[in-house]
Amino acid sequence: MAESDDIKVFNVSDVKDFVFAALNAVHVREDVAKLVTEGLLSASIRGADSHGIRLLPHYMAAVESGRINPDPQYKFERTASATGVFDADNTFGHAVGIEAIRKSMVMAREAGAGLVAVCNSSHCGTSAFFALEAAKNDFIGLAFTHANALLNTPNSTRPFFGLNPIAMAVPCEDEEPFCYDSAPSVITWNKLLQLCQEGLDAPPYSGADKTGTPTNDPNVITQLLPIGGYKGFGLAMMVDIICGLLTGMSVGRDIPDMYNTPLSQKRHLGQFYVAIKIDTFQPLKIFKERVKKLLDDVRNEPKRNVDDEIVVPGDPEKRAARRRLKDGIPINKDNINVFKAIAGKYNIKSIE
Repeated sequence: MAESDDIKVFNVSDVKDFVFAALNAVHVREDVAKLVTEGLLSASIRGADSHGIRLLPHYMAAVESGRINPDPQYKFERTASATGVFDADNTFGHAVGIEAIRKSMVMAREAGAGLVAVCNSSHCGTSAFFALEAAKNDFIGLAFTHANALLNTPNSTRPFFGLNPIAMAVPCEDEEPFCYDSAPSVITWNKLLQLCQEGLDAPPYSGADKTGTPTNDPNVITQLLPIGGYKGFGLAMMVDIICGLLTGMSVGRDIPDMYNTPLSQKRHLGQFYVAIKIDTFQPLKIFKERVKKLLDDVRNEPKRNVDDEIVVPGDPEKRAARRRLKDGIPINKDNINVFKAIAGKYNIKSIE
């Protein structure tokens, strides 16, 4: 993305240093701060700007107000050969998610699969961050999280379930892992907030107002519409069962809102992580070669419009990552000003 009056591009390493310094300034423990920094950078590098570094000010405020614990005392209990429960102690979801998927991989090496239920967590950013951690270590990774009610219930005036995403990452021969990461809605809530900030309309039939009536005006959208109607709604319900009921956390409308509840109130979110050891089913090398062939076969399907390419999930993110690792991360003027204010307040070096 070219620079303009509203957008500047910054070197990835400079952004990384700034984010880590900012978290350190509000006394986030070093190991936690490193993983949160990696999680935010991963989202921004892959083009998921709505869940990337723009959320840093919110997280810092949540630490200072008491919602997020900067110095957690983790508790992990292995409940069976392939299962465990991880108490996050109300810290960053980014940090505990990586710790949990690593526990999943340890169990998977022994038992063929590892499943970890996380309780007392907080917002975790992009679920791809955790699934990819498994795939980069030659496991199939699955990641789930629930969230506060923002997804319209079909034929209702209000939402019940959150925009509960599902992520899957799979290692691939001679290519970055396949990765699908999506909420069961056309856009995410953080994407909607980004559109409001940038003065852009929401995609058609992606959101609804307080009566449940579809609208593309981001300023009056109070809930997002599920993909495929009741089918997307059903996916959100499945995730809430896994991440809420199975972890002992709240579900549906009982989950505290990320933005509209006091930042002193902990959210007690649940997440669920799975690692699957591929060679307990198929030889790893053959499996990865077949994944590569599958991706290429899809991309090479006959085109309806020869000027447009056929992509598989994750292709746009891979392209964005290659470009941004080389050229830098684009940041809009509003976020630059917020980051400069943070640098001044905490006496740390700003991004330049």
